[in-house]
Amino acid sequence: MPRSVVIIGTRGYPSYYGGFETAVRRLAPYLADHGWDVTVYGRPGSTRDDAGPRDPRVRTIVTGGWETRSLSTLSFGFTASRDAASRRPDVALVMNAANGFFLPLLNRAGVPSLVNVDGMEWERAKWGRVAKQVFRAGARWTARHGTVLAFDAREIERRWKAEFQRDGVFIPYGGDVPPLLPVERGLEHRGYALIVARFVPENTVAEFFAAAPALAKTHDVVVVGSTGYGGAFDEEALRLSRSHERIHWLGHVSDDTRLFSLWQHAGAYFHGHSVGGTNPALVQAMACAAPIVARDTPYNREVLGERATFVQPSVEHIVEAVTAMLVSPEAQETASRDAFDRGQAEYTWDLVCSAYEEVLSALADRTSAHSGRRNQVIR
Repeated sequence: MPRSVVIIGTRGYPSYYGGFETAVRRLAPYLADHGWDVTVYGRPGSTRDDAGPRDPRVRTIVTGGWETRSLSTLSFGFTASRDAASRRPDVALVMNAANGFFLPLLNRAGVPSLVNVDGMEWERAKWGRVAKQVFRAGARWTARHGTVLAFDAREIERRWKAEFQRDGVFIPYGGDVPPLLPVERGLEHRGYALIVARFVPENTVAEFFAAAPALAKTHDVVVVGSTGYGGAFDEEALRLSRSHERIHWLGHVSDDTRLFSLWQHAGAYFHGHSVGGTNPALVQAMACAAPIVARDTPYNREVLGERATFVQPSVEHIVEAVTAMLVSPEAQETASRDAFDRGQAEYTWDLVCSAYEEVLSALADRTSAHSGRRNQVIR
């Protein structure tokens, strides 16, 4: 009889919303290949029939909740956890420490959990005081009730050990190496600056937007991303694209081929993420061999290594570093090669999926052993 796993805490399968969804698109079929019965919980309207290949072996269940910025994670996490507890799978993979509030439901049902804690969500500037308190409380519940914790960066693991006294396993994200793709129409290979980010303050979006007009004096500037809910950042991106001929705002790009092409041919990819661990966009940019200029954070240094180009989050430093990369074919070639080689050594989906499968198998075996002892007692 195949082992069963449920995946809780993403928008569904297949979905292209963010890093968790990307991981599930790769992990769910991998687990099915290895004999697992896989169920992914999701939200209404978060997947599309034309979103790309869907493995028919992966079961999907949509539960209810409130699709709002403040309540979506918690409400959908609760309904998915409640349903999963009633089904009693061998193991649950739970994404996001905010879902720690609902781990007791799984524990009472005898379902062990592997929890990907994500980053330090309560440090994100987009959240208000109450939301930050809720996320931190969720982390405390995760530390108390999660069976095994997964950290996507060793720096995140260090901080959880210091703040919550919990160890765990290190499982980062992977990247897909694309074939050589055509250059986006209207752009030139290695001739444009690129940013790919959700529009939130901690991704250095405001500083890059302020730097964009200076960069656009000599090179094209491509902006990929949005807030997802509208607001000042989207309005500023629209204003920049309308007032500067060489600034192009593409909004959210869910087409992987197009996004990979943009990374593959960029002259300088600016990665401004400052909160969280191993960022999925950064790892994918490495797999596309993009020349990277990254905000100087412990997380980005961990992923890229010390040979990469790091910059302080100021307009002047961004303009200087990105321009230096754009005007130097030698610097672009070195940065491209270093990023790609490091990604292939440390951040591939084969490594990531096999690590998840190993931990899930150990937890499922523990469940089977416990069930066997319980059945012996009952008989």
